[in-house]
Amino acid sequence: MSPVTAGVLQLVALIGALALVYIPFGNYMARVYSSAKHLRVERWIYKGIGADPDTEMTWPAYLRAVLAFSAVGVLFLYLLQRFQGVLPGSMGFSSVNPAQSFNTAVSFVTNTNWQSYYGEQTMGHVVQTAGLAVQNFVSAAVGMAVAVALVRGFARSRTGELGNFWSDLVRGTLRILLPVAAVAAVVLVACGAIQNFSGIHEVGQFMGGSQQWNGGAVASQEAIKELGTNGGGYFNANSAHPFENPNAFTNLFEIFLILVIPFSLTRTFGVMVGSVKQGYAILATMFTIWLGFTALMMWTEFAHHGPALQAAGGAMEGKEVRFGVGGSSIFAVSTTLTSTGAVDSFHSSFTGLGGGITMLGMMLGEIAPGGTGSGLYGMLIMAVIAVFIAGLMVGRTPEYLGKKIGGREMKLAAAYILITPALVLVFTAASMALPTPPNSMLNSGAHGFSEVLYAFTSAANNNGSAFAGLNANTDWFNTMTGLAMLLGRFLPMVFVLALAGSLAEQQPVPVTAGTLRTEKPLFTGLLVGAILIITGLTYFPALALGPLAEGLAS
Repeated sequence: MSPVTAGVLQLVALIGALALVYIPFGNYMARVYSSAKHLRVERWIYKGIGADPDTEMTWPAYLRAVLAFSAVGVLFLYLLQRFQGVLPGSMGFSSVNPAQSFNTAVSFVTNTNWQSYYGEQTMGHVVQTAGLAVQNFVSAAVGMAVAVALVRGFARSRTGELGNFWSDLVRGTLRILLPVAAVAAVVLVACGAIQNFSGIHEVGQFMGGSQQWNGGAVASQEAIKELGTNGGGYFNANSAHPFENPNAFTNLFEIFLILVIPFSLTRTFGVMVGSVKQGYAILATMFTIWLGFTALMMWTEFAHHGPALQAAGGAMEGKEVRFGVGGSSIFAVSTTLTSTGAVDSFHSSFTGLGGGITMLGMMLGEIAPGGTGSGLYGMLIMAVIAVFIAGLMVGRTPEYLGKKIGGREMKLAAAYILITPALVLVFTAASMALPTPPNSMLNSGAHGFSEVLYAFTSAANNNGSAFAGLNANTDWFNTMTGLAMLLGRFLPMVFVLALAGSLAEQQPVPVTAGTLRTEKPLFTGLLVGAILIITGLTYFPALALGPLAEGLAS
């Protein structure tokens, strides 16, 4: 079987698996967030934190709860790292320095999981399990809660109430993420991923010296790392490490975990707004972009320019032989079109255009299908912009799901789509203009610029993957990427929740002959075009200086 055929078959199998669970899983999540009943363990949690799960919140109250919970998470994880040296189960590792502790705490709380450290040489069992793994669950649940709040804004009318954050957080964690991650961890262990609390082992003799490997609760963290679109690996090699991702089956299974919640949430959206066709329209938009990017990535990486690539069956530099070009391409696109950031190959070693595809996937706002929750609310913001553009074309007041898109709604949507590009471009420009930060680049020229651009694109979009080659473990990059992650996560949430509150207060507008049918293929095409054009106009100059210049020169 040729490598190209193997890659295509993997893609077909993945699409089939996602289609199989789409309706039941999407319906289940809709029931979870719509149910009036509380499980006994949930009531214990509410009592412990002093929250009333039946109290409805307006958007400012919902936002305050999101920010307060996240601030506590950052502080707890920061202190856990700073005191690691005196904690049991530290495996002899010392406390993490302040700049890196800040960066890591912010990274995992914001669902970015950017790592400027070697996991197997820095974090002990306590920090990995009580700190990082916990945030893998709750940071994903926060994103899903905000998405559900926006969906309620479309579904409700003449009320400013968007639900209860604490109820949404607990239900998303206990009823969705925890059971699915538990099953996934068992599958990974059965396929060869490790799961233990052992220490450091000497492994054989290599070139005159021994090699050391850590044990750890790897399979359980790997499961929620992918399911929650987190991405932070137990080992520095991330999902390229055989302890995290042993074989081609686990590689495809992990891609499935990355995509299953973001894609299935479109069904949840359709059920909650009372029109599954609307959910299918959003799904079609996400799927079109994801499939197009995957096909383009496979084409660039399978292209045979020279005898070395022909002999290898594609651009194999930086890729694992057990995954091949096809599996690595699907993983790279899926992890950068979501907010996962996990890697099973090194994106810096992709072809010039292939590296640009991973970057552009993040620059779209990671909405195809995006992160757990963040992908859905990002796509709905783009849908609001698309109907506004359509309204301008025909001279009609734009409407979406029975809600008028007026000046206030458009200002909030515009602020949402502008904040992340501003963070990326400003931080990248500062890093290139100052004398010290460029010293962290391994390469010069277009590829070196791409390393810095990729880093801040990854941070501000809460992705977490790295282009490699860039030494990000400096005070400048730890601090600046930390700020980019904080602002890139929570400023958009302000605009999303404010938009949700504005929509929930409206009275539904009746459908007329002039209403744009947003469940039709025409709207899907309009939405895809709006996403690509807006992103292209924003980032094209920066891309032209980096991956495009490199790709055209090769």
